[in-house]
Amino acid sequence: MALKFTKMHGAGNDFVVIDGVRQQVALSPENIRFIADRNFGVGCDQLLLVEKAQHKDADFRYRIFNADGGEVEQCGNGARCFVRFVHDHKLTHKREIIVETKSGLISPRLEDDGRVTVNMGAPIFEPARIPFVSDSREVTQPLQVGDTTVQITAVSMGNPHAVQVVADVETSPVAALGPLIEHHPRFPKRVNAGFMQVLDRDHIRLRVYERGAGETLSCGTGACAAVVAGIQRGLLDTTVHVATRGGTLSITWQGEGSPVSMTGPAISVFDGEINL
Repeated sequence: MALKFTKMHGAGNDFVVIDGVRQQVALSPENIRFIADRNFGVGCDQLLLVEKAQHKDADFRYRIFNADGGEVEQCGNGARCFVRFVHDHKLTHKREIIVETKSGLISPRLEDDGRVTVNMGAPIFEPARIPFVSDSREVTQPLQVGDTTVQITAVSMGNPHAVQVVADVETSPVAALGPLIEHHPRFPKRVNAGFMQVLDRDHIRLRVYERGAGETLSCGTGACAAVVAGIQRGLLDTTVHVATRGGTLSITWQGEGSPVSMTGPAISVFDGEINL
């Protein structure tokens, strides 16, 4: 099976994007792991599949597969690349589209400067819906990780996040704590582990250890979750610039019940074809 694809990235978070509208696509988890492999395949953090919408109000269906082959609910950097892809490949001429994801509908918009803004929907704090095993909805909660107790904010942006505030992201033990938090038993569907350094009320630095992918250069939903957590803790204002290792994202949130807005780059790197 030969598949055409486009390699893309959003602030360094890289993707293989496949058009499932104009070509037949049937991918097994083994296929996805092969494509994502940086030595033997194309290499990516996630594989994104564009499909015809099933929801009556949507323009497209957007499916996301992590490098380990598992399908997940949401990916913010991928959503921006999705919009760039459907425009570049002339699947639509709309600047704002409605996209069906596993966690619901989102509405990304292509801006005049080439960046993409995504309405990511309202964050979820109810533990059962994140999901997070807790009897409390407190903004910060202790999480025992090995011999360490960290204070996290648990929130879902369509996928689960555990955000902690650190003094310096560069010296934080992301590689050591990240996988322990990802697989913590209090997160039954695993979790993305965010490490946030607050610079001032509208600037943060962020590293994210993503479930099923490891640490990535950028994580869009992680940036949204971190800003939401910082605002909930009283540390941040409503619009925040998030510096990741791959670039900067702009996140705006007006408070509980309001949707989170994310703006950032979406870059096409090259087109190719792979035989499976």
